[in-house]
Amino acid sequence: MSNQIYIPRPENFSFAHTVNGHGWSDLLPFEYDEATGKLHYVFRGSRSGKPVSASISEKGKKLKIETASQNAEKDELLRNIRHILRLDEDLDDFYSTIGNHETLAWVQQANAGRLLRSHTVFEDLVKTMCTTNCSWALTKNMTANLVEKLGEPAENGKKAFPEPEALAGVTEAFFRDEIRAGYRSPYFAELAEAVASGKLDPESWLISDLPTEELKKEIKKVKGIGDYAAENLLKLLGRYDGLALDSWLRAGFYKKHNRDKICADKKIEKHYGKFGKWKGLAMWCDMTEDWFDEKGLNQA
Repeated sequence: MSNQIYIPRPENFSFAHTVNGHGWSDLLPFEYDEATGKLHYVFRGSRSGKPVSASISEKGKKLKIETASQNAEKDELLRNIRHILRLDEDLDDFYSTIGNHETLAWVQQANAGRLLRSHTVFEDLVKTMCTTNCSWALTKNMTANLVEKLGEPAENGKKAFPEPEALAGVTEAFFRDEIRAGYRSPYFAELAEAVASGKLDPESWLISDLPTEELKKEIKKVKGIGDYAAENLLKLLGRYDGLALDSWLRAGFYKKHNRDKICADKKIEKHYGKFGKWKGLAMWCDMTEDWFDEKGLNQA
């Protein structure tokens, strides 16, 4: 039997823009059913039980959460859902900062700007490593392999992202041959061991008091994490100081703002510099506007 929970939707929150505004909804254990408007996700188990599979959808001014799990602890489940959807993130200053810029006017009008994230920073860190130096198809494949081969199943059989201990329990060869992680294989093995043993605590980055540049240095100590990956992860921690430039963002900027001509990164940085601590989010919204236009989500 399905358990249903309803929670109020914040006034400046768009479920559709949050789910569609970041590629994470394509990566297991996320699954998005566009036809029904349901976002499915499997939350890693608490110390008291197995993973919990849940679906989230919009019902009027509320969010509807459904789960068939008997292990679901309501308060914990709601905390986790608020986390992945960024329901408590205050974007008022961001909206004020971009308010006078015509090309970004749609963002506040659509209540956009929240970037979907995973249940844990560890999961987001591993997924970010899966995005480096490869196609999106390969990213999806690696993530799916990690979940299917190492994740623990919920009651409905769908699997959660694996715990650090599960990743630490396999060899570098397993990452290379079974996960198809390529050059990342030793990095995954080293990261998993460090987190499982307690030598590294990525979850602490979420509440760190370090200035962003110092926190970025800490994140870059993880092998396989460079400037792009660190700044991408920082966005998921709620810090948008960096642009997280990659080939896709650069190409989008060239097309939209530089007549399809390649330019130095300094020109890109100067273009978004006026947005201060929000420049990374401003660029992301600017480059993804057409995603929502194509789905008709930005129409008044």
